[in-house]
Amino acid sequence: MHIDLPDKRYYKIGEVANAFGVNASLIRFWENEFDILKPKKNKKGNRLFTPEDIKNLQMIFYLVKEKGYTLEGAKIKLKEKPQEVVETHDIILRLQAIKEELLKIKNQL
Repeated sequence: MHIDLPDKRYYKIGEVANAFGVNASLIRFWENEFDILKPKKNKKGNRLFTPEDIKNLQMIFYLVKEKGYTLEGAKIKLKEKPQEVVETHDIILRLQAIKEELLKIKNQL
C-alpha cells in the first residue's frame, strides 16, 4: 500500500489514519499492541508520528490487512524476521510504483 503523506517531521494521528484509510482508533489500538510503534506526545497528549513510525505502520498494515496475519502472528513475524518483512514490503512498494508508471505510459498511448 502506497501511503501519500507530505515530507514532515511529525504527523498527527488524523493524517495517519486518513493516509491508511482506517479509523484513528485502529492506529491507537495498534500502538498498544505493537512495541515498535512509539509516537511522541505533545503537551496536550496528542500523538505525533515520525516517518519511522509511518514505516512501521506500513509493515503492520501489510501483514495484518494485506497478508491476513493475526495480531499475534504479525507480532511474531516482526520480532523473529523483521528484516524479511522490511525487504518484502520494500519490494512490493517498488513494484507498485513501477505498475503505476506503466499504467501512466499505457494511458498516454
